[in-house]
Amino acid sequence: MSEEEKLLKEAKKLPWEDRLLHKNWKVRNEANLDLAALCDSIADPKDPRLREFGPLFRKTVADSNAPVQEKALDALIAFLRAADADAGRYAKEVCDAIVAKCLTGRPKTVEKAQAAFMLWVELEAVDVFLDTMEKAIKNKVAKAVVPAIDVMFQALSEFGAKIIPPKRILKMLPELFDHQDQNVRASSKGLTLELCRWIGKDPVKSILFEKMRDTMKKELEAELVNVTGTAKPTRKIRSEQDKEPEQEIASDVVGPGPSEEAVADAPQEIDEYELVDPVDILTPLEKSGFWEGVKATKWSERKEAVAELTKLASTKKIAPGDFTEISRTLKKLITDVNMAVAVEAIQAIGNLARGLRSHFSGSSRSLLPVLLEKLKEKKPTMTEALTQTLQAVHKAGCLNLVDVVEDVKAAVKNKVPLVRSLTLSWVTYCIETSGKAVVLKLHKDYVPICMECLNDGTPEVRDAAFSALAAIAKSVGMRPLERSLEKLDDVRKKKLSEMIGSSGGAVPTGTSAATVQASSGISSQWRLQTVHLLEGQLLACLVERGHFLLRILAKREALSNLVAARRERELHRLNLRKLLYLKMWSLWR
Repeated sequence: MSEEEKLLKEAKKLPWEDRLLHKNWKVRNEANLDLAALCDSIADPKDPRLREFGPLFRKTVADSNAPVQEKALDALIAFLRAADADAGRYAKEVCDAIVAKCLTGRPKTVEKAQAAFMLWVELEAVDVFLDTMEKAIKNKVAKAVVPAIDVMFQALSEFGAKIIPPKRILKMLPELFDHQDQNVRASSKGLTLELCRWIGKDPVKSILFEKMRDTMKKELEAELVNVTGTAKPTRKIRSEQDKEPEQEIASDVVGPGPSEEAVADAPQEIDEYELVDPVDILTPLEKSGFWEGVKATKWSERKEAVAELTKLASTKKIAPGDFTEISRTLKKLITDVNMAVAVEAIQAIGNLARGLRSHFSGSSRSLLPVLLEKLKEKKPTMTEALTQTLQAVHKAGCLNLVDVVEDVKAAVKNKVPLVRSLTLSWVTYCIETSGKAVVLKLHKDYVPICMECLNDGTPEVRDAAFSALAAIAKSVGMRPLERSLEKLDDVRKKKLSEMIGSSGGAVPTGTSAATVQASSGISSQWRLQTVHLLEGQLLACLVERGHFLLRILAKREALSNLVAARRERELHRLNLRKLLYLKMWSLWR
């Protein structure tokens, strides 16, 4: 037996750590082979030996000998296949070692390193994986950056956006677009296109395109044309794989349910708000001189101060903070004597609602009565600003109709018809954009309000009330309206039936109720109602101005007649004087 064989035989008696870190590379190589074989033979992921092996890999994958390093990666892959999510405790140190030593190695080494990363994702160590990738893409050697981008592409493609958070990848991409190496730029472009398949083109464009060079934009625009269809995950995390046998047994007992493909075909709804980081606007607002500006005597200075807030609040996501004093200031500015300042304040409220969402709920509740009261203004610019802000406050989740019943009741009793009609139009919009469960909670409060408004003396208010009732019927069916409809005459029943007829519903004439299914999406009823009201306002304004001009013309005509009469009297007096002088002259002679 040779010395080498004796050495290898004696080494087998050593503990695993001594064998894997032995000074002789052949001993280390054979130790990794044995460890891989042992891990392959372990069937129970709770086997105590796996806990013993876990801490060893952070050193073995960093082996200076390339063949031994490859065998260490093989052992790691076997270990990860045998282990469960509990192995995630070793992920950070092992992944850091792979990034530091394996991504610049031989092609086979890089391939095995990427396979190991994918298994870490499978074991739900996603955060550690992405943290490691953030370090990898900052490597000065481009050769190490490309495999990192490729493995992120592979992870997103196989596991999907539900497992791999798109937000983390979106944060990494901008610095890769300007990388000096063309291979890095090409890989980052491929990763961006893969993101578009999962979360849609529009969110990716709005978040990333402003940070790209024009050349990259053009290249991506050309490639985006080819991005079609909905992406589907092809690989599951380990916990989902473990549930598969149970689901198969359940399906045998219960019967076949909806197919997995049918579920996957449904497009994944991604909220762009969740993909971006919050931006602090309070600090720059303080530095801009906002508080001095809103107290200025000149309206232009007040408008400029509020415009700065509107601009800062236009960011997609605002960092939460104390906006109480800002809300109080805006509440005063809504009633500013200058229309331009008031409109700017209302627009600022809309932007704050979109950027803060639920964090702006308390402020929205206090601002709503003032906004509804302001609907009395007939200026189209004011009406448009109020419409957009009220829609934004509801759509952003700042307000729930259930919580503002008293404010709505007060608004529909306002002495100005325009306030009543536009308030009901806003209620209609809120109902149409709310889920069925929400409408079921609020219909008991709002049906009586609308029924009372059907007796209003203004046609626009009655029409808006009909629209609100139709929206409720489209959402939850006619049953909630049955008792109330008994009080209506046939003409009003027919009108309501026509309004909800497009959804297949009808007003019940007997004791049975016809259920009306709601069509998805935002109805245009609110917009149409607003347009009609604006047209009415404009016509009323023109008529009023016409009467005013006629009065002015009449006054001018009367004045000119008076002047003409005075002139005639003066001429008559002059003529009499001339005759008198001539008579006196003739007598004197």
